[in-house]
Amino acid sequence: MRKSAAIIFAFIISQFQAQQGAYYQQAAKYKMDIDVNAEKFTYQGKQTLEYTNNSPDELNVVYFHLYWNAFKPNSMMDQRVSSQGKNGDGRLQKSGISTLSSIPKDQEGAQNIHWIKQNGKDLKFEVQETIMKVYLAEPIKPNSTTTFTMDWDAVIPQQIRRSGRNNREGVDMTMTQWYPKIAEYDYDGWATFDYLGREFHAPFSDFDVTIKINKDYVVGAGGILENPTDVKGYDTAAKIKAEKDKKATWKWTAKNILDFAWSADRDYSVESFNVPEGPKVYLVYQKNDKTKVWGEAQPYITKYFQIMNSHFGKYVYPTYAFIQGGDGGMEYGMCTMILGEAKSIKDLMGLMAHEGSHSWYQQMLATNESVRPWMDEGFTSYAEGYTMYQLFPEQLPNPFMERLEAYRNFVKKGIEEPAVWLGDHHDNGTSYTYASYVKGELYLVQLGYIMGEQNLTETLKQYYDQWSMKHPSDRDFLHIAQKVSGMDLKWFHNYWINTTKTIDYGIKDVKYDAKSTTVTLVNNGQVPMPIDFSVMTTDKKVVTYQIPLNMTHTWKEKDAYGEFKTMPYWPWTQKEYTITIPYTKSQLSVLGIDFSQRIADVNMADNFVEVK
Repeated sequence: MRKSAAIIFAFIISQFQAQQGAYYQQAAKYKMDIDVNAEKFTYQGKQTLEYTNNSPDELNVVYFHLYWNAFKPNSMMDQRVSSQGKNGDGRLQKSGISTLSSIPKDQEGAQNIHWIKQNGKDLKFEVQETIMKVYLAEPIKPNSTTTFTMDWDAVIPQQIRRSGRNNREGVDMTMTQWYPKIAEYDYDGWATFDYLGREFHAPFSDFDVTIKINKDYVVGAGGILENPTDVKGYDTAAKIKAEKDKKATWKWTAKNILDFAWSADRDYSVESFNVPEGPKVYLVYQKNDKTKVWGEAQPYITKYFQIMNSHFGKYVYPTYAFIQGGDGGMEYGMCTMILGEAKSIKDLMGLMAHEGSHSWYQQMLATNESVRPWMDEGFTSYAEGYTMYQLFPEQLPNPFMERLEAYRNFVKKGIEEPAVWLGDHHDNGTSYTYASYVKGELYLVQLGYIMGEQNLTETLKQYYDQWSMKHPSDRDFLHIAQKVSGMDLKWFHNYWINTTKTIDYGIKDVKYDAKSTTVTLVNNGQVPMPIDFSVMTTDKKVVTYQIPLNMTHTWKEKDAYGEFKTMPYWPWTQKEYTITIPYTKSQLSVLGIDFSQRIADVNMADNFVEVK
């Protein structure tokens, strides 16, 4: 018995140690040769992929994503949209009818794999809609590299979501999610979610891509164009080298990015400029009356990158391209595809700031978007709000006022879904948007309120320093936030991400005495929070009292929104809290909870009292 117990104990310890093993991430190198038939919207593809297994696991199968297989009637994407009806993504349905169900046969997306080999040996594979499972001829052992070669052809689909031909602004080809892409493998296993319209995940990879296409086309892409003098659009002294088939050859490279995307159109113009201390920015768009605001963008883009570099971490890649080519906006390695016919420079920059910020919170800090979309879209939205507030200053208490008000209005609808849900598994398209974009953004806004803006800024910087060019999780971010602030923040994370419970504090009662005023605050909500309670005196002086929440165990020491006096803590189990302040009624003008208006309180009506 004693020996058996020792064996069992040793096994448990070994399992624990395995789970606590050193961080690792896989690596890939793609070399592609692509031959495009622009008239038929098809292409032929050949690919060599060097894949390095840095995990401690021996791999017997690998998986590839074939995203374009979703764009056809009765695909899983079509079925999902049809089942959701009017609650589905508005870009995939019209009046509740899936737009995928009526794609003409000759415009269906397709990625037809002819063969795949491992180190020259033919492999068996299964295509499961947008996932291809490949059975290996020999296992990929830990810390070893194998080489896959494959041959395929593809039909460029009608553009419904992100990829495809002839988008609504007249761009011929938007080539995103366009090649067989190896799935990410990490501690959680293979990231093999079916493509139903949301987000992506991939290992960091190097790309060497050669594209043959009609010589009259201009190509925009995320990467380095290695032969700008041989093709149209990038060099005024270029002499286009066309072969007998009237095709020019484009050579692109990129290092350590998640995905290579490109777009092609005969009417593209290309402009470029250098941001001080990087990157070089390319604007690739159809230059006409509908896109004239692009001509105003350079100083705003320059300032945008400078703000991002100083506040969120340095953009590490040499170039970035804003390309007119999407059905809204979608980020990729070193570029984004966006709609270009904006009505104002502010509208255009809002889109550019959001998609550009994904270079931080999707590319360099590459969380699994399918699993934690709130960390991708939400943190990106926070960076967008932060930078846009400086690019287009407004007389608001903070940059996130409009988002907070939108959240309050949405909660009233009663259809909120937890942010913890997987991206493609939300039942309502609008609920997905608020769970991922809005709750993710307000996660950071609330942390700034709880622990102080300076601590939030330091947390974001350390998050970048420790996890850029890796695949962090929410646990990694929370670990840094707690270390920087000294606070326990797990309670907030659980409430905000895992539930749809709401914050609702109010002023219940005010009693004016001869030498002081006593205020009773009440927690009417389900999410406890520390409270910044402020008064404005009749001579316009603002005095703030911080009421800590016991669960943080360490109190906020400073905040960019002003000094404060710390009061005894408010236990989270206690419904009411009484505070007495040394001001009489005649000395007071306004009493209120959170003058900075950062707290995501769903009922602001009882948060302020005007003293009359």
